[in-house]
Amino acid sequence: MSVLEKKAREWLIERGVTVDDMAELVHYLQSKYHPKLTMEECRFNVNQVLKKREVQNAIVTGIQLDVLAEEKKLEEPLQSTIEVDEGLYGVDEIIAFSIVNVYGSIGFTNYGYIDKQKPGILKALNDKSSGACHTFLDDIVGAIAAAASSRLAHSAVGEAEEE
Repeated sequence: MSVLEKKAREWLIERGVTVDDMAELVHYLQSKYHPKLTMEECRFNVNQVLKKREVQNAIVTGIQLDVLAEEKKLEEPLQSTIEVDEGLYGVDEIIAFSIVNVYGSIGFTNYGYIDKQKPGILKALNDKSSGACHTFLDDIVGAIAAAASSRLAHSAVGEAEEE
């Protein structure tokens, strides 16, 4: 495991996000299409996504911006924009798209759906009453789940074609 991957995984945990949290999102997205889907398969696919350098870069960049916003170390108007997670800002989604794009276009639909639904850990990350800033992290976590779901869908198609 590279230094970057270790740091990305460490920062996710420090911010309250586990592989299991993301695996639950994958299960949420894919269980209706894969009735026998196990949490082990979901965790496997999340871990495969977390091995990608593009994903690791997105994680450390987004988390660092969230932390700086919490510490009020950004210049205005960026400070307020990130702090309140302004709806028209969109840079947080652009970083998420860099993750989603790793496994093809199906990731975009998975991401859009889960971003609107906000199940599981995404609901907690979007709770502004905690005082924590997760403007980037909620989108990154949703994107990791969407990418892992896409990876799972692609592998299922490959298995079906082999049969």
